[in-house]
This record gives sequence, C-alpha cells and structure tokens, in this order.
Amino acid sequence: MLRLLFFSFVFLMASALYAEPVNINKASVDELENNLVGVGPKKALAIIEYREKNGPFYSADELTNVKGIGPKTLEKNKENILVR
Repeated sequence: MLRLLFFSFVFLMASALYAEPVNINKASVDELENNLVGVGPKKALAIIEYREKNGPFYSADELTNVKGIGPKTLEKNKENILVR
C-alpha cells in the first residue's frame, strides 16, 4: 500500500512538472484539467462556462473570477497560462 502511495505521488508530481502551457481561451476541459495544477473536471468546466458567458480572458489574473479558482491556484499555474 505504501509503495502504491509513493508511486501515485511521484506520478502526480511528474505530471505537474511537465504540464504544457495552455491557452485558457481555447482549451478543452481535458486540456485544462491535464495542464493546470489543482484544476479538475468541475473547475475546467467552470472556466469554459465563464469564458462563454463573459468573453475571452485578457490576463491570467482574470481566472480568479471563476468560482473555485483562487489566488493559490492561479499562482501555481501562472507560468503555464496563455491568453492569446
């Protein structure tokens, strides 16, 4: 059991380290979920719904307007967020 936890942790850390930059104005739920740390399917869907309702994001900081995305999540992902 401990071994499984260890490998799960290593996999999650490796995924976070190798996340690709993602355009939050064009990305799908899968792309958002797989490339943003702390963003699962619900938050990814909330990002898409927000941009469909309010138009494109002009800066990464605007992500904090999305319910469930706070300053900590933004800070963890800021280097991987594209808006153009």
